[in-house]
Amino acid sequence: MSTEKSPELETQFSVAVITLMKGLISRQDDEMFWNRLIRQQAQIRDYVEKIGLELRLDEAEGFAWLAQRPTPEGDVQLPRLITRHRLSYPLSLLLALLRGRLAEHDARGGDLRLVLTLEEIQEMLALYLPNTGNLARRRDQVAAQVAKAEELGFLRRLGSGTPAWEVRRILGLFVDAQWLQEFDQRLADYLRFDSEEPEEEQE
Repeated sequence: MSTEKSPELETQFSVAVITLMKGLISRQDDEMFWNRLIRQQAQIRDYVEKIGLELRLDEAEGFAWLAQRPTPEGDVQLPRLITRHRLSYPLSLLLALLRGRLAEHDARGGDLRLVLTLEEIQEMLALYLPNTGNLARRRDQVAAQVAKAEELGFLRRLGSGTPAWEVRRILGLFVDAQWLQEFDQRLADYLRFDSEEPEEEQE
């Protein structure tokens, strides 16, 4: 019996790898594509390992993505394919607050999805961002951070009309307890520094 793949399976394999190279894959976005990826995961793992990557798969939550594979000691360091994103303070703050809201939402039960409008996200950030008095500028700043979180795959915009985003559960896999603890310390330092007023000069 021949073990060669059919042209159709070869194409599906290529599409799966290329799509993973472009970013996060969600079962929610395309159930049929997700099922094909699950069936081909062993072949995908073998292929991406050869170029220094590894397939991360969370079947329970329905997410798949590629990560840079740690180079074993003594092996040649391959060029990095997965870009590291250096998170700004406002974006780190947004992700931490969204992670907290997601945990609160899950604790209350009810709707499986956490959906927030731009106004709700803006209210979340209001306590931590400098108050410039310019509401339009503040809204634009928050919208810019929301767009970055959406680009990274942590938010998904819903439909048309009033802007609203679903907080995707992949966020919980990236923003873990250690990340939150470290960020809480940085946040405390930031707030303490921001609240300190300069001493008046003595004449």
